[in-house]
Amino acid sequence: MAVSEPTLEVEHELFAAGVPSVIGMDEVGRGAIAGPVAVGAAVVAPACGPFPEGLRDSKLLSERARTRLEPLAREWVLYGAVGLASPAEVDELGITACLGLAGRRALLELHAIGADVTGSTVLLDGNSDWLSRALQRPLTITTRVKADRDCASVAAASVLAKVHRDRLMIELHDALPEYGWEGNKGYGSAQHLSALSEHGLTLHHRSSWLPAYT
Repeated sequence: MAVSEPTLEVEHELFAAGVPSVIGMDEVGRGAIAGPVAVGAAVVAPACGPFPEGLRDSKLLSERARTRLEPLAREWVLYGAVGLASPAEVDELGITACLGLAGRRALLELHAIGADVTGSTVLLDGNSDWLSRALQRPLTITTRVKADRDCASVAAASVLAKVHRDRLMIELHDALPEYGWEGNKGYGSAQHLSALSEHGLTLHHRSSWLPAYT
């Protein structure tokens, strides 16, 4: 089966309507049982030109391909950022609120490095606007199902977030290798669940998701 390639069709439709820049956003780690949830943000404008060859939604790429593409994606976009929400925040606020929190942090980072956040249109993957409630002032937000697959700005955001989060989980693996985070990246693999039964929870686990291990 052929792998679907993203395009800039949606972004160019927005540019043609007068939008100066588009902020593609995507989340990574939503379903993990350990580690933060991450939201990537990638700002693109007409001047960005063609996106890197091979760019895809991070879920459609091998780890090696993601690692190769991440610096190319950063070079292609005008600005890139990743925001995080911690496991403790997920336990306290819930995952949907934490998607918004991580997204807001990514936007604040974009603003700090010079992006025109308020003048941009934010393009979210999916059919739900999980971002607006976390913002102190409204932004123009549009949602699109499978935007991570079809829209290059969102695919770039996905790669930025995935590589950033994976690196964090590999660093945590070095301190707690028994949970296998270098391989499972905090998701509920058999090895991870077995280690939970033997060693219990850590501060990096979403304890509210794991009542059987508390």
